[in-house]
Amino acid sequence: MSTQPTLVFLHGFAESREIWSELLSGFPADYRLVNLNLLGHGTNIHDVRDYSMEAQARYVAEKLQAAGVEKALLVGHSMGGYVALAFAERWPERVAGLALINSSAYADSEDKKASREKNVAFVERHGVEKFMESFIRPLFAPANRESMGRQREFLEEIGKATPAETIIGGLRAMAARPDRTKVLGTAKFPVLLVAGKEDLAVPLEHSVAQAPLAPVAHALFLAEVGHLAYFEEPSAVRRALVDFAAAVHGQ
Repeated sequence: MSTQPTLVFLHGFAESREIWSELLSGFPADYRLVNLNLLGHGTNIHDVRDYSMEAQARYVAEKLQAAGVEKALLVGHSMGGYVALAFAERWPERVAGLALINSSAYADSEDKKASREKNVAFVERHGVEKFMESFIRPLFAPANRESMGRQREFLEEIGKATPAETIIGGLRAMAARPDRTKVLGTAKFPVLLVAGKEDLAVPLEHSVAQAPLAPVAHALFLAEVGHLAYFEEPSAVRRALVDFAAAVHGQ
């Protein structure tokens, strides 16, 4: 049996488990990797009534219990990081480590909440497909918006296949989530923060401020990277995660 920890990958808003394919392809073969579709996303779109971060965390906990995973290193991108933080708040003893990629423990500002509600109104008026045509492109750093057209189209396709109920429910659930900086400040597990210096969704100053909150923290700040570090710098993110997993396990 491998002594490496299990890594659980949690995608972001309007994404699916497929976003991790390129990143995971280079992981050492002896790692146990769990890659889930969160509620309302990918193929997991049936009978979803609660899109809150807490409900998502309960779903992750149930899936890990069913898989016989008692303790895991959680890796969350954006909204997936919010879910991982909710999980860590409720079940800290089940967290071996926490890696936040383009994510934040801070609650939404009032401006951010208003922006999410404007997006809800846009989706209700114009539909998901029209929304995704303008939503994805700014998530990349300016230098990558043209060169990563294939990745942009891939994310747009995933987003357009996401039900409107999930988009609206997810936007409002993210706006309603509480501040969870205390989860970092009291963490008995190490934390890795991966941030893009040109991330428009998670401001750089937020990443800088939260990086030292955890008692044991590692941080990776990437130049010419926006909100999609796993696509924009996959090799650097993969290396950071592999090194972090080794550090979590004391190797």
